[in-house]
Amino acid sequence: QLQLVESGGGLVQPGGSLRLSCAASGFTLDNYVIGWFRQAPGKESEGVSCIRSSDHSTYYADSVKGRFTISRDNAKNTVYLQMNNLKPEDTAVYYCAAVSGGYYGMDLGEYDYWGQGTQVTVSS
Repeated sequence: QLQLVESGGGLVQPGGSLRLSCAASGFTLDNYVIGWFRQAPGKESEGVSCIRSSDHSTYYADSVKGRFTISRDNAKNTVYLQMNNLKPEDTAVYYCAAVSGGYYGMDLGEYDYWGQGTQVTVSS
């Protein structure tokens, strides 16, 4: 059974850091693009970042560029999202998702597999 499990969310003060993990089971991430999305209450889902295994290409939304870093550890079959200098507007449920078949981008409708989400709250 293909499964993605996020972890690492929590409550952090503005300016703080968190590292989210997305662990895959039932398949290897090597042939997939992994994306991170987030949804805040009352707002539409936003594509945050994605990474492609073939050439390690990465994408970041303007809202997180320079603060977030996506990476992958193929040996652990895990993708990470390091989030630094967090702001209250980063508060959301963060989801990781996987897509194969050559797609590379942040159209959430293209992603095949989704995790259950992890809550990130940035507040003083």
